[in-house]
Amino acid sequence: MAKTKTTFFCQNCGAQSPKWVGKCPACGEWNTYVEEVIHKDDNPRGNWKQEPTKLKRATTPKKLHEVNFEAQPRLITDDNELNRVLGGGIVPGSLILIGGEPGIGKSTLMLQIALTLTQQKILYVSGEESESQIKMRADRMPFKSENCFVLSETNTQQIFQQVEALKPELLVIDSIQTLYSSHVESAAGSVSQVRECTGELMKFAKETGTPVFLVGHITKDGSIAGPKVLEHMVDTVLQFEGDRHMSYRILRTSKNRFGSTHELGIYEMRAEGLREISNPSEILISQREEQLNGVAIGAMLEGNRPLLIEIQSLVSPATYGTPQRSSTGHDSKRLNMLLAVLEKRGGMRLGQQDVFLNVAGGLKVDDPALDLAVCASLISSYEDNPISHEICFAGEVGLGGEIRAVNRMESRISEAAKLGFKKIVVSKYAIKGVDLSKFDIKVVAVSKLEEMYQEIV
Repeated sequence: MAKTKTTFFCQNCGAQSPKWVGKCPACGEWNTYVEEVIHKDDNPRGNWKQEPTKLKRATTPKKLHEVNFEAQPRLITDDNELNRVLGGGIVPGSLILIGGEPGIGKSTLMLQIALTLTQQKILYVSGEESESQIKMRADRMPFKSENCFVLSETNTQQIFQQVEALKPELLVIDSIQTLYSSHVESAAGSVSQVRECTGELMKFAKETGTPVFLVGHITKDGSIAGPKVLEHMVDTVLQFEGDRHMSYRILRTSKNRFGSTHELGIYEMRAEGLREISNPSEILISQREEQLNGVAIGAMLEGNRPLLIEIQSLVSPATYGTPQRSSTGHDSKRLNMLLAVLEKRGGMRLGQQDVFLNVAGGLKVDDPALDLAVCASLISSYEDNPISHEICFAGEVGLGGEIRAVNRMESRISEAAKLGFKKIVVSKYAIKGVDLSKFDIKVVAVSKLEEMYQEIV
């Protein structure tokens, strides 16, 4: 009987060591090494086809212009939000990883995609649910498909046998942490198993041209569970975000070899599934009957999509001595910078004031174009003077109190006009060469915070 061989793997980066070490020499993380059983057999590792080993001719370099290439059209789904996030549709042979918190709706999104692609043969493989559980979830959805096949299996060799027989045009794996390969003698979800199973699925996708969706778990800090090499192996990494107690979900791209990494898709979770939000600005701006102080509307960009979001702030005298500075959805360091600019350049006494800032809708924003809206919101709350609900803002604030230009101003102005705003305050340096006559909205160009202050008081 062969002796059992073990080695140690880093759970963060996948590095290997013959003995346990406290600090990983590759990524620098502490206490991430775990012992796993390894096994080497005669079957070639990473091969999704169970065939005997054959001699293959070594590959040789080719000149780039000699490489044969035929452009393959993307698979366009009925989900416009997913198409936008993926860069225009599903690329044949791509490996797509989607991660998110438990209960956020990853499996619902994948099953909904499988049911809406009625012209393609889809295989939905689940290692977490039985086939009857998948059927119960599918019955709640209004979509029906005759070409959606389900399989409850965790062994990759068994999955590939069914794939060979069925020959699907799209494969969904839910989830990658539940799969295991018989080539590796370790528990499912371990570093070596996740890496081996992903390698087999990647080889299958590239050789057959079949797109593969992988559902992945996340850790408590929000990153994809398993080795970091998992995110390097796949073509696209999607993050499904949102509060489980709220109905809205955000699909965000963190890596995409075939498109932009700044795109955003917004859904609403309902009993019958996920509904696309084609105009997210309407849900991000609260409908209120009376004007409130400390509320300003800012025009931002997420990828190629312009969004108008609501900035809420509360400025009140500090009760417990030390002033509090709290921001939700906005960079706290940038908030402190804007408070210093308002105090130095605007003459506002904010040193003994508690300041609370909130981005409505649960979004996390980093567009500097929201600086003007944040400053307007803070001034409104400090002066106890409401801002008209027909005004919005787009501009970056510098340390000297100047209003700097931001990119794609035409898209921001067009979105504001489409939502019925009567006035938008922008930097005068951002409208050079822009034909303002084609917009049904008044564009106010300012260069300093003092000029913006005159517009809102």
